[in-house]
Amino acid sequence: KVLLLDKQNHHCFQPLLYQVATASLGSDSIGHPFRRTVGPMPNVAFRMAEVLRVLPDQKRVETNVGDFGYDILVLALGSTTNFFGNRQMAEVAMQLKSISQALDIRSDFLQEFERALVLQEEAELKRCLNFVIVGAGPTGVELAGALAEIRRTVLRNEYREMHSELMRIVLIDSNDRVLKNFSEKSSSNAGKYLKELGVELLLNKRVVSGDEDHITLDDGSILDTNTVIWAAGVKGVTIPGLEAGLNERASRFMVDRTNAIHGFNDIHVLGDMALMEEPAYPKGHPQVATVAIQQGRHLAKNLIRRAEGKEPLPFSYRDKGSMAVIGRRKAVVDIGQWNFGGTVAWLLWMLVHVAQLVGFRNRAV
Repeated sequence: KVLLLDKQNHHCFQPLLYQVATASLGSDSIGHPFRRTVGPMPNVAFRMAEVLRVLPDQKRVETNVGDFGYDILVLALGSTTNFFGNRQMAEVAMQLKSISQALDIRSDFLQEFERALVLQEEAELKRCLNFVIVGAGPTGVELAGALAEIRRTVLRNEYREMHSELMRIVLIDSNDRVLKNFSEKSSSNAGKYLKELGVELLLNKRVVSGDEDHITLDDGSILDTNTVIWAAGVKGVTIPGLEAGLNERASRFMVDRTNAIHGFNDIHVLGDMALMEEPAYPKGHPQVATVAIQQGRHLAKNLIRRAEGKEPLPFSYRDKGSMAVIGRRKAVVDIGQWNFGGTVAWLLWMLVHVAQLVGFRNRAV
């Protein structure tokens, strides 16, 4: 018997959240109800519940709707936004980790456009149309590119009384190039595409503070803006009760090569919240979806082997490459030694993401 617990009643395909945030897709196009997924599975049940604590001594999970017992517990709670201790930005910046947050961003920039149409004061108008994204990883780059496409299409066609050039998109990162974890060629191509779209890049810069009207950078410069979107990093979600296996500095649980948390043989941790050391990844795997998918499939095989009385097999991550889209017909792809961009990369990105969506309707949309 398998029991699936989640605080939401749907799966969210996070790689396309930025398209919901920029009104390119409806929220139902990247969501899929859990009950529809598990409906055909006679041994699987779903409960909409938020897990509050694990009680390993009692082999129970405490939730907001009651306690559930387990023989084997699998935790795959993913990650949350990492503000690196910057409490001010945690209070004022918008995040992009859920459908509701994506809809908040969509509502925000549309309201800013409407406000800009009636503002008379130039300083207030500029602040209204200055959109700042912190973090030039895949999420930040894709969001900046999508906003640039909005300036080129929506703003120009639907807000004709306003000069689209007044909209300013600023992408800030503490590294010396965008997409730092990509190859230099792909990073360079992404930077070039962003500049072609009119995105301002502020590299080797760090946001130190801010409020609802402006942010301050580490060099003392100030950017006036009403909208700051934080995409600078993630950290694993932790849960009370398993502190013995927690690496607090990494905000991830230490697991062995079978994803069993150290000290708890019947509790397995997958994906972003797991810190597994293997020869090719001595500091743990990258916090990306492909790691979680591969670990989930491997654990399922090992649980079957366990039921058959066989020894579990150690997990090894297979890196299938990285990709990011910047705009229409503008994307970059790294696959092994192959690095390319442009239309071919854009089509490949689209094919891969469509294939990974849950449900035929979502893929068709």
